[in-house]
Amino acid sequence: MPTFPKKYFLLPAIIKLSSGVPRDRNVAWENYWHRIQSTGSDGDVLWDAGGSQEFNSYLPGISRTLDPDLPVIDVGCGNGAFTRLLAAHFPLAVGVDVASSATSRALNESAHLSNVDYRTADCTVPGAGELLAADFGHANVFVRGVFHVLDPAARSALATTLESLIGSRGRVFLVETNYRGDALSYISRLGAAPGRIPKPLELAIGGLPKPGHFGPTERQAAFDDESWAVLEDGPVTINAVAMRAKGEPEQIPGYYAALAPRH
Repeated sequence: MPTFPKKYFLLPAIIKLSSGVPRDRNVAWENYWHRIQSTGSDGDVLWDAGGSQEFNSYLPGISRTLDPDLPVIDVGCGNGAFTRLLAAHFPLAVGVDVASSATSRALNESAHLSNVDYRTADCTVPGAGELLAADFGHANVFVRGVFHVLDPAARSALATTLESLIGSRGRVFLVETNYRGDALSYISRLGAAPGRIPKPLELAIGGLPKPGHFGPTERQAAFDDESWAVLEDGPVTINAVAMRAKGEPEQIPGYYAALAPRH
Protein backbone atom coordinates (compact mmCIF):
# COMPACT_ATOMS: atom_id res chain seq x y z
CA MET A 1 0.00 0.00 0.00
CA PRO A 2 1.26 3.54 -0.74
CA THR A 3 2.36 5.66 2.21
CA PHE A 4 0.93 9.17 2.28
CA PRO A 5 2.73 12.06 3.95
CA LYS A 6 1.24 12.93 7.34
CA LYS A 7 0.17 16.36 6.10
CA TYR A 8 -2.61 14.79 4.03
CA PHE A 9 -4.31 13.58 7.20
CA LEU A 10 -4.94 17.28 7.96
CA LEU A 11 -7.25 17.64 4.97
CA PRO A 12 -10.61 16.79 6.61
CA ALA A 13 -10.07 19.26 9.44
CA ILE A 14 -8.80 21.99 7.08
CA ILE A 15 -11.75 21.55 4.71
CA LYS A 16 -14.22 21.68 7.59
CA LEU A 17 -12.65 24.81 9.09
CA SER A 18 -12.30 26.74 5.86
CA SER A 19 -15.82 25.95 4.62
CA GLY A 20 -17.27 28.67 6.82
CA VAL A 21 -15.04 31.55 5.69
CA PRO A 22 -17.19 34.44 4.33
CA ARG A 23 -16.70 35.18 0.64
CA ASP A 24 -16.56 38.91 1.33
CA ARG A 25 -13.02 39.41 2.63
CA ASN A 26 -13.93 42.54 4.61
CA VAL A 27 -16.66 40.64 6.44
CA ALA A 28 -14.18 37.84 7.09
CA TRP A 29 -11.64 40.23 8.61
CA GLU A 30 -14.23 41.94 10.79
CA ASN A 31 -15.53 38.60 12.06
CA TYR A 32 -11.98 37.43 12.72
CA TRP A 33 -10.95 40.44 14.79
CA HIS A 34 -14.26 40.43 16.66
CA ARG A 35 -13.40 36.90 17.90
CA ILE A 36 -9.87 37.74 19.07
CA GLN A 37 -9.56 37.63 22.85
CA SER A 38 -5.85 38.36 23.32
CA THR A 39 -2.88 39.61 21.33
CA GLY A 40 0.90 39.47 21.68
CA SER A 41 3.25 36.51 21.87
CA ASP A 42 0.79 34.37 23.88
CA GLY A 43 -2.30 35.59 22.07
CA ASP A 44 -4.72 34.45 19.39
CA VAL A 45 -3.34 36.37 16.39
CA LEU A 46 -1.15 34.15 14.25
CA TRP A 47 1.19 36.89 13.00
CA ASP A 48 1.43 38.96 16.21
CA ALA A 49 4.54 37.37 17.66
CA GLY A 50 5.24 40.25 20.04
CA GLY A 51 8.55 41.98 20.64
CA SER A 52 10.61 44.00 18.19
CA GLN A 53 13.03 41.37 16.83
CA GLU A 54 11.36 41.11 13.43
CA PHE A 55 10.83 44.86 13.12
CA ASN A 56 14.47 45.54 13.99
CA SER A 57 15.53 43.33 11.08
CA TYR A 58 13.62 45.69 8.76
CA LEU A 59 14.78 48.90 10.38
CA PRO A 60 18.03 49.35 8.41
CA GLY A 61 16.09 49.10 5.14
CA ILE A 62 13.38 51.42 6.44
CA SER A 63 16.04 53.96 7.46
CA ARG A 64 17.69 53.76 4.04
CA THR A 65 14.56 54.20 1.98
CA LEU A 66 11.79 56.06 3.85
CA ASP A 67 11.75 59.81 4.52
CA PRO A 68 11.92 60.21 8.33
CA ASP A 69 10.24 63.63 8.17
CA LEU A 70 7.01 62.28 6.67
CA PRO A 71 4.24 60.41 8.49
CA VAL A 72 4.03 56.65 7.94
CA ILE A 73 0.81 54.79 7.15
CA ASP A 74 0.67 51.16 8.31
CA VAL A 75 -1.75 49.49 5.88
CA GLY A 76 -3.38 46.37 7.31
CA CYS A 77 -2.36 47.34 10.83
CA GLY A 78 -4.47 44.85 12.76
CA ASN A 79 -4.05 45.59 16.47
CA GLY A 80 -1.32 48.13 15.74
CA ALA A 81 1.73 46.17 16.88
CA PHE A 82 3.90 47.46 14.04
CA THR A 83 2.23 50.89 14.01
CA ARG A 84 3.51 51.42 17.55
CA LEU A 85 7.03 50.35 16.60
CA LEU A 86 7.01 52.68 13.59
CA ALA A 87 5.92 55.59 15.80
CA ALA A 88 9.39 55.68 17.40
CA HIS A 89 10.93 56.58 14.02
CA PHE A 90 8.40 58.92 12.37
CA PRO A 91 6.56 62.07 13.49
CA LEU A 92 3.21 60.31 13.12
CA ALA A 93 2.24 56.67 12.60
CA VAL A 94 -1.27 55.92 11.33
CA GLY A 95 -2.66 52.40 11.26
CA VAL A 96 -5.33 51.55 8.68
CA ASP A 97 -7.40 48.37 8.60
CA VAL A 98 -10.63 47.19 6.99
CA ALA A 99 -11.90 45.82 10.32
CA SER A 100 -13.26 48.27 12.88
CA SER A 101 -12.76 45.62 15.57
CA ALA A 102 -9.04 45.70 14.72
CA THR A 103 -8.67 49.48 14.81
CA SER A 104 -10.69 49.71 18.04
CA ARG A 105 -8.35 47.22 19.69
CA ALA A 106 -5.34 49.05 18.25
CA LEU A 107 -6.55 52.34 19.74
CA ASN A 108 -6.86 50.75 23.17
CA GLU A 109 -3.44 49.14 22.95
CA SER A 110 -1.85 52.44 21.81
CA ALA A 111 -3.39 54.77 24.37
CA HIS A 112 0.05 55.53 25.86
CA LEU A 113 1.37 57.00 22.58
CA SER A 114 0.61 60.55 21.45
CA ASN A 115 1.80 60.24 17.83
CA VAL A 116 -0.32 57.25 16.79
CA ASP A 117 -3.72 57.33 15.12
CA TYR A 118 -5.98 54.79 13.40
CA ARG A 119 -8.52 54.71 10.59
CA THR A 120 -10.92 52.04 9.38
CA ALA A 121 -10.76 51.90 5.58
CA ASP A 122 -10.48 49.50 2.65
CA CYS A 123 -7.39 50.59 0.73
CA THR A 124 -8.40 48.60 -2.35
CA VAL A 125 -11.34 50.97 -2.93
CA PRO A 126 -10.75 53.76 -5.47
CA GLY A 127 -10.12 57.11 -3.78
CA ALA A 128 -8.95 55.66 -0.47
CA GLY A 129 -5.46 57.06 -0.93
CA GLU A 130 -6.73 60.56 -1.64
CA LEU A 131 -8.95 60.49 1.46
CA LEU A 132 -6.05 59.47 3.70
CA ALA A 133 -3.76 62.05 2.09
CA ALA A 134 -6.39 64.74 2.77
CA ASP A 135 -6.16 63.93 6.49
CA PHE A 136 -2.43 63.28 6.87
CA GLY A 137 -0.71 64.62 3.77
CA HIS A 138 1.54 62.52 1.57
CA ALA A 139 3.28 59.84 3.59
CA ASN A 140 5.45 56.78 3.62
CA VAL A 141 3.63 53.44 3.62
CA PHE A 142 4.48 50.26 5.53
CA VAL A 143 2.65 47.06 4.57
CA ARG A 144 3.16 43.72 6.31
CA GLY A 145 1.23 40.65 5.27
CA VAL A 146 -1.56 42.15 3.14
CA PHE A 147 -0.74 41.51 -0.52
CA HIS A 148 -0.39 37.75 -0.07
CA VAL A 149 -4.04 37.42 0.98
CA LEU A 150 -5.39 39.47 -1.95
CA ASP A 151 -6.26 38.32 -5.46
CA PRO A 152 -4.36 39.90 -8.40
CA ALA A 153 -7.03 42.54 -9.08
CA ALA A 154 -7.10 43.67 -5.45
CA ARG A 155 -3.29 43.76 -5.37
CA SER A 156 -3.24 46.12 -8.33
CA ALA A 157 -5.97 48.26 -6.75
CA LEU A 158 -3.99 48.51 -3.52
CA ALA A 159 -0.84 49.50 -5.41
CA THR A 160 -2.83 52.29 -7.11
CA THR A 161 -4.04 53.55 -3.73
CA LEU A 162 -0.50 53.56 -2.37
CA GLU A 163 0.74 55.55 -5.36
CA SER A 164 -1.80 58.29 -4.68
CA LEU A 165 -1.01 58.26 -0.96
CA ILE A 166 2.77 58.63 -1.12
CA GLY A 167 2.99 61.53 -3.57
CA SER A 168 6.51 62.33 -4.80
CA ARG A 169 8.44 62.06 -1.51
CA GLY A 170 6.84 59.05 0.12
CA ARG A 171 8.01 55.48 -0.35
CA VAL A 172 6.49 52.02 0.14
CA PHE A 173 8.12 49.37 2.33
CA LEU A 174 6.33 46.05 2.07
CA VAL A 175 6.93 42.69 3.75
CA GLU A 176 5.04 39.56 2.71
CA THR A 177 5.13 35.85 3.42
CA ASN A 178 6.68 33.94 0.54
CA TYR A 179 6.50 30.27 1.46
CA ARG A 180 6.64 28.37 -1.82
CA GLY A 181 5.35 25.00 -0.68
CA ASP A 182 1.73 23.88 -0.87
CA ALA A 183 -0.88 24.95 1.65
CA LEU A 184 -0.71 21.73 3.68
CA SER A 185 3.07 21.97 3.95
CA TYR A 186 2.72 25.56 5.10
CA ILE A 187 0.17 24.68 7.76
CA SER A 188 2.33 21.79 8.94
CA ARG A 189 5.34 24.10 9.15
CA LEU A 190 3.34 26.31 11.48
CA GLY A 191 2.73 23.50 13.93
CA ALA A 192 -0.40 21.72 12.70
CA ALA A 193 -0.50 17.94 12.97
CA PRO A 194 -3.25 15.33 12.63
CA GLY A 195 -5.50 15.80 15.65
CA ARG A 196 -3.87 19.09 16.67
CA ILE A 197 -4.25 22.54 15.12
CA PRO A 198 -3.00 25.34 17.43
CA LYS A 199 -5.67 27.93 18.25
CA PRO A 200 -4.06 30.90 16.40
CA LEU A 201 -3.79 28.77 13.27
CA GLU A 202 -7.32 27.40 13.69
CA LEU A 203 -8.76 30.91 13.97
CA ALA A 204 -6.95 31.99 10.80
CA ILE A 205 -7.91 28.93 8.74
CA GLY A 206 -11.50 29.05 9.93
CA GLY A 207 -11.99 32.77 9.49
CA LEU A 208 -9.80 34.34 6.83
CA PRO A 209 -9.24 34.27 3.07
CA LYS A 210 -6.82 31.61 1.88
CA PRO A 211 -3.27 33.03 1.83
CA GLY A 212 -0.91 32.79 -1.10
CA HIS A 213 2.71 33.78 -1.49
CA PHE A 214 4.20 37.08 -2.58
CA GLY A 215 7.70 37.43 -3.99
CA PRO A 216 9.44 39.30 -6.83
CA THR A 217 7.14 37.90 -9.54
CA GLU A 218 3.97 38.86 -7.68
CA ARG A 219 5.40 42.25 -6.75
CA GLN A 220 6.20 43.05 -10.38
CA ALA A 221 2.65 42.13 -11.41
CA ALA A 222 1.16 44.49 -8.81
CA PHE A 223 3.73 47.29 -9.11
CA ASP A 224 4.53 47.64 -12.81
CA ASP A 225 7.99 48.76 -13.88
CA GLU A 226 6.68 51.82 -15.73
CA SER A 227 5.18 53.32 -12.57
CA TRP A 228 7.47 51.99 -9.84
CA ALA A 229 11.19 51.72 -9.14
CA VAL A 230 12.55 49.06 -6.79
CA LEU A 231 14.96 50.71 -4.38
CA GLU A 232 15.91 47.39 -2.78
CA ASP A 233 14.40 43.99 -2.15
CA GLY A 234 15.29 40.54 -0.89
CA PRO A 235 14.41 37.68 1.47
CA VAL A 236 13.38 38.22 5.09
CA THR A 237 12.05 36.11 7.95
CA ILE A 238 8.57 36.79 9.31
CA ASN A 239 7.67 35.70 12.82
CA ALA A 240 4.43 34.06 13.90
CA VAL A 241 3.36 33.24 17.44
CA ALA A 242 4.91 30.17 19.02
CA MET A 243 2.79 27.07 18.41
CA ARG A 244 5.09 24.30 19.57
CA ALA A 245 6.49 23.26 22.92
CA LYS A 246 9.77 25.09 22.33
CA GLY A 247 8.01 28.42 22.90
CA GLU A 248 9.94 30.29 20.21
CA PRO A 249 8.27 32.24 17.37
CA GLU A 250 7.53 30.26 14.23
CA GLN A 251 9.62 31.56 11.35
CA ILE A 252 8.17 31.98 7.86
CA PRO A 253 10.17 32.73 4.70
CA GLY A 254 9.29 36.20 3.47
CA TYR A 255 10.09 38.87 0.93
CA TYR A 256 10.56 42.61 1.30
CA ALA A 257 10.71 45.46 -1.20
CA ALA A 258 11.18 49.19 -0.91
CA LEU A 259 9.47 51.02 -3.78
CA ALA A 260 9.38 54.55 -5.12
CA PRO A 261 7.08 56.11 -7.75
CA ARG A 262 8.73 57.00 -11.06
CA HIS A 263 6.71 60.21 -11.50
